[in-house]
Amino acid sequence: MSIEYDYGKRILDLRERVVANFNANDWEEAGLLTGYSDLISNHGRLLRSLHFGDEDYDGNVLAVLKKIAFNNPAAFEKFERFTAEKYPDQAQYISAKPSERKITFAPSVFQLPEDTTVERDLVSIMMPFNAAFSDVHVAIKYACEMAGFRCKRADDIWEDSSVMQDIFNLIFKSHVVVADFTGKNANVMYETGIAHTLGKHVIPITQSMGDIPFDMNHHRVLQYLGNRQGLTDMVEKLSARLAYVKQLA
Repeated sequence: MSIEYDYGKRILDLRERVVANFNANDWEEAGLLTGYSDLISNHGRLLRSLHFGDEDYDGNVLAVLKKIAFNNPAAFEKFERFTAEKYPDQAQYISAKPSERKITFAPSVFQLPEDTTVERDLVSIMMPFNAAFSDVHVAIKYACEMAGFRCKRADDIWEDSSVMQDIFNLIFKSHVVVADFTGKNANVMYETGIAHTLGKHVIPITQSMGDIPFDMNHHRVLQYLGNRQGLTDMVEKLSARLAYVKQLA
């Protein structure tokens, strides 16, 4: 691969981690460490789109990172290092020096699946098991298909005597997890914690922002209405988000 491709991939990887994790304070700290505080604070849309969860936030992040990367590669590397240290569970920092940070785990509640291969085209859906969510489930499946993904929910499998083991296996093997927090479902929150620990791409959705846990407030959430038009809009936005994640695979 060319040097340009590799550098571009680093920029895209960093954008993904920034979009998934950064809050306004993170941006302020990154600006201070890289010398780009003015660029960040004076950008017309960056922090505003972050605060309001606007759809152009991804593009604003990319624009800022590209400017830093191409104008000052050393500052860009500092930005990468800062992000890797701030959010080590999702770090993909690339450096000439070998990484000394490694994480291993041996779960006591679950067993690792015999086949530990992650299926890059698989999305797991975590949502309330309720007839009222049938149309939502159909909409999510359609969005996955539009983006070229397969999707499964826990009721689609029965491989273990324990339901939670099946859910763990599904999350483990999935590349992406779509989590619907509508109704503050405790199971969805628990399963999202597993997904984050395993380093999965988690896409949170909800019908009410009040149902999002405090610890998830810094993540971008796709809010939707439960009516026909709302679900149609959700399919469009979710499929676009999934397509973006797929290009990073």
